[in-house]
Amino acid sequence: MATQTAQNTRYEELARQLTGIGAVKRDLARILPPTCPPGAAAVLTVLDRHGEMRLSRLTEFMAVDISVSSRHVAHVAQRGWIDRETDPGDGRCRILRLTEEGRAVLAELGARYTDALEKALADWSAEDIDALNTLLARLRSSF
Repeated sequence: MATQTAQNTRYEELARQLTGIGAVKRDLARILPPTCPPGAAAVLTVLDRHGEMRLSRLTEFMAVDISVSSRHVAHVAQRGWIDRETDPGDGRCRILRLTEEGRAVLAELGARYTDALEKALADWSAEDIDALNTLLARLRSSF
């Protein structure tokens, strides 16, 4: 029974720490330029990582309602950060793809995030940062 209690305590603490990661993400979102809110940044990031795709697939990756992803797609398309072209396989659908302008915005966002993390973790050792990266990647792969 004591082992079960210790294990429960471990997972309860992990749940608290993951909630704290949400706060870190919100703080990082505050460094985004006003023209690129978090949803828009997510659209650009998904397209960069996974390549061109239909809105329905983007919606799955973002794990949001299609009305939410549509709004974010409209935002980035209006700024010229993505193209929406007719799907040759189904003329009713559009294929979303990053433009060069979108890639430039992503590069700026990446630089902002990197700079913010570098400042916040300035007193961490390289080994600690590597360990955190490894464990977070392992956590993500477990889901």
